[in-house]
Amino acid sequence: MDWDKLRIFHAVADAGSLTHAGDTLHLSQSAVSRQIRALEETLSVTLFHRHARGLILTEQGELLFEATKSMTKRLEAASARIRDSEDEVFGELRVTTTTGFGTLWLAPRLPALYEKYPSLKIDLMLEERLLDLPMREADVAIRMKEPSQADLIRRRLMNIRMRLYATPEYLEMAGTPLTMADFASHRLICQQAGAAQVAAGAQLVQQLMTNDIPSTLTVNNYFGVLQGVLSHLGIGVLPDYLTEDFPKLVRVLPDLESNEVPVFLAYPEELRQSKRVAAFRDFVTEEIFAYRQRQRG
Repeated sequence: MDWDKLRIFHAVADAGSLTHAGDTLHLSQSAVSRQIRALEETLSVTLFHRHARGLILTEQGELLFEATKSMTKRLEAASARIRDSEDEVFGELRVTTTTGFGTLWLAPRLPALYEKYPSLKIDLMLEERLLDLPMREADVAIRMKEPSQADLIRRRLMNIRMRLYATPEYLEMAGTPLTMADFASHRLICQQAGAAQVAAGAQLVQQLMTNDIPSTLTVNNYFGVLQGVLSHLGIGVLPDYLTEDFPKLVRVLPDLESNEVPVFLAYPEELRQSKRVAAFRDFVTEEIFAYRQRQRG
């Protein structure tokens, strides 16, 4: 099949409109329409249902669109590897991680990375859903468990635990609990039971909820939990890596904590030689090493 026609078909399918695809491709609507008709004639199928509100893919069109999406991602990967043959670290790097870790740990440290590589363009995708790295939904992932896919390069960065924290102001006002029975006079701030979170954190919350806790504030991510704690609303279940950036937080019931949660950095095998990936990997690794050294000190 003619790649130019496939490229135009992909743009139309992605935009759902001949006009919008033409704007993207810098072609007239009539030129785009001719290429689509020619492709349909070549394949002897109808690729789009046409109606007043735009275009909808037929079943055959959906199959072809899946193929062109895969081809496009492979071409993007090849293009990235070609660009990475240059000495300078530049261009886009798509990084995915959880909302909590990305907001509370990674983002505050990115100024140092940009200072070192000012031409880098980072697309930071914060969500609990695991993006498909081999299919290039992202270039690099930082995950709170070991990736299961075999075709990924992975590195264990550190282990974290979920613990209980509060502000000095809250504890001065409400008192410091010394046993779980003391929680009867405190508010617990934690992630919602149904929210995507690390299993160890969910288990700790379940353990806490078996006690008589009269008041709770539940949030769907750790950033919201932290804001509640910093607003002196109660005692929060938070990851222990926060203590460096929020040194005034006071640990409550120090004998109570979750199991260890491993933090992994992963990227596809095909990006092994990528200078952007290497720069990001080395930066995060150095930051983690420095963090560990400070914790030991």
